[in-house]
Amino acid sequence: MAYNFPIALRGSPGSPYTRKMLSVLRYRHIAYRYLIRPHGPVEGYPSPKVELLPTFYLPGADGQLEAVVDSTPIIRRMEREVAGRSILPPDPLLRFVDEMLEDFGDEWLTKAMFHYRWAFDADVAQAAQVLPRWINITWTDDFIARQGALFSKRQIDRLYVVGSNATTGKIIEANYKAFLDTFNAHLSRYPFLMGGRPGASDFGFFGQLTQLTHVDPTPSALALKRAPRVYAWVDVMEDLSGYEAREEDWLTSATLPDTLKALLALFGRVYLPLLIANAAVIDAGKSKMETEIDGATWVQDTNPYQAKCLLTLRRSFADLSETDREAARALLEETGCGALLTV
Repeated sequence: MAYNFPIALRGSPGSPYTRKMLSVLRYRHIAYRYLIRPHGPVEGYPSPKVELLPTFYLPGADGQLEAVVDSTPIIRRMEREVAGRSILPPDPLLRFVDEMLEDFGDEWLTKAMFHYRWAFDADVAQAAQVLPRWINITWTDDFIARQGALFSKRQIDRLYVVGSNATTGKIIEANYKAFLDTFNAHLSRYPFLMGGRPGASDFGFFGQLTQLTHVDPTPSALALKRAPRVYAWVDVMEDLSGYEAREEDWLTSATLPDTLKALLALFGRVYLPLLIANAAVIDAGKSKMETEIDGATWVQDTNPYQAKCLLTLRRSFADLSETDREAARALLEETGCGALLTV
């Protein structure tokens, strides 16, 4: 597929997935043109079927530009079509682990990001001041105040979409702290999740953490207190364009450290029950799900995209060679993720 560089993408500083993909592009030395447009069409570019950030403008089958969304498949597409500085580990088992943890960042950490931004007064007040100015820095203060109030109400009213509510809030907060502690421990031994060079999972974690550690005051204070190493890591991840990547810097299936297994155990403890319960309820044709996470009740509306995430992970497991499947099965059982394989 022929690309016209620089690649154009539309996004916003307040979009975790935009920040994720900008960091990927910088690290991979892919030239890009960043259009800061949180809302609405961009003149000269096609409109996406679904308004999500970031929106990439990439060549379609006919060679014409098309609007493409969803960071995870965009990463895989660019790995196939743009050579150099891969963020997918060559070891098949490690690549599967990387995919699991990227999904954990994209789909579980985002619950903490939305929750902290819209469930605490100080965070809501800051978001109302800053987010509208990311759209237009020259709007008047009076107009900003009106826009901030409208946007805040809309987002607070939509917290149910990510599962943040009176029942689940304490679970999200407890597990954000557990995540900080666990990831901080890993970073005390390795500069990235995948060892000495970053994988897709690093960028998945980074995207959500740009907001949690560096934008919203409540989770930022928690990060500085509990996990300053994580806070500093986010600054480092912002621009890895000058980082020297060597093939020997990847972890391998033979060198998976306990700190990485601990992150997988967190996946199995807090995210996997949600994935499985969500898929089961959708299969039953229902719209409300209830499960148990860390001994507490979790209730939320079903999420069709997360049912797709579970199916994708199961397909990735099935695509492994027989030897790698057995090694992956043993690792999943060891880390409490064995239910991922139960269909």
